[in-house]
Amino acid sequence: MSTVEDYVARIEGTCGEEKGVIVTFKYDKKDEVVAKILKRAQLKNSLSGIIFELAFRSISFRLFSSGKAIFKGVQSKEALHDILAALLL
Repeated sequence: MSTVEDYVARIEGTCGEEKGVIVTFKYDKKDEVVAKILKRAQLKNSLSGIIFELAFRSISFRLFSSGKAIFKGVQSKEALHDILAALLL
């Protein structure tokens, strides 16, 4: 059975006025991750199939086809883990 850690390479915080979390997915899993997330999250906007503006469980985030996602408004690491688990597993 897969876990979130099987897909995530790194998690970092952003700085600035609006706090966010950057999730970098493992390179060999990025295509699978993008497909799963696009299937489960609500697409709000897409820029040339490279950047996707998405919403899931009242959290808005951007997904990049390069294998990164920026989540806005996530309150804790546990909440982020729950969101990633729902999107990926």
